[in-house]
Amino acid sequence: MGSMKNRNTVSGKSLCSQQMEGMILKGIGGFYYVECGDKVYECRARGVLRGGGARSARITPLAGDRCLISVHPDGLASVDSILERRNFLLRPPLANLDNLFIVVSLCQPQPNALIVDRFISLAEYKEIEPVIVITKLDLTEDNGFGDIYRKAGFTVIDADYSSESRDFLDEIRGIMKNKISAFAGNTGAGKSTLLNALCPGLNRETGETSKKLGRGRHTTRETELFSLDFGGKIADTPGFSSFDGEFAEFVYKDELADTFREFADYAPNCRFTGCSHTCEKGCEVLAAVQRGEISQSRHDSYVSLYNEVKDIKEWEKKR
Repeated sequence: MGSMKNRNTVSGKSLCSQQMEGMILKGIGGFYYVECGDKVYECRARGVLRGGGARSARITPLAGDRCLISVHPDGLASVDSILERRNFLLRPPLANLDNLFIVVSLCQPQPNALIVDRFISLAEYKEIEPVIVITKLDLTEDNGFGDIYRKAGFTVIDADYSSESRDFLDEIRGIMKNKISAFAGNTGAGKSTLLNALCPGLNRETGETSKKLGRGRHTTRETELFSLDFGGKIADTPGFSSFDGEFAEFVYKDELADTFREFADYAPNCRFTGCSHTCEKGCEVLAAVQRGEISQSRHDSYVSLYNEVKDIKEWEKKR
């Protein structure tokens, strides 16, 4: 990682500020903690930050952002600019995420395909790789839920703690290595247990799940990145602590079909241009569902998501 020096003159003496590239680990109270090599600097943001790339607009720094900082002779540091992002999420606020692990239990709570597919759709839209992790295989018979997603072309990992083998942990670590990853999971699905097994140093609170509300406890409020012993970083993302269905972002109807990857082989062959793949005659996606080549469950989720956004006008869209 290279560095540059900016010269300033105070009382006739030449002083140098060193500029470095780093990654924001967290932001809190107007301060940003930026990792540059093996050091972390506490920084203030300088003026109105603007992002890199062709469209340079005002930007709020997020955990995961690559940035340029200046370390000044008086020991203070500042974030000067945010480098171009691959992606970002509004909630939880996070940039440049590589993997989203969606933890789904087969029972207590029961899996909800619509909510899982909502997460997958958003991840696909943001060019984040979704990975499905199935838990509580020791408490109930496998109902084939994971097979729906294997068939659709996703990586599905069975987290079977009853087996003597812990190969599934190595598989997950392999996907996480040298990447930024986050975990989403309904409270009680076993996300904290999984994280503690993967990264014992994190010591995540498991907390008992309230049987009445179906909810647990999660006290963290800020999104923060933690370094992993085996390489890469994990995001502590309170916004993904439960599948509550409340999202700050939508995938709009003209882009939604592209986030269902199994549609790709069929959608170009639909009879009519602009087919919504919901009810039209001559729709090849619907024909594939009828033939069992696309899961009925996945298509049902697509239709539900489509109906949520179909009436949103172009001028109402927010990016």
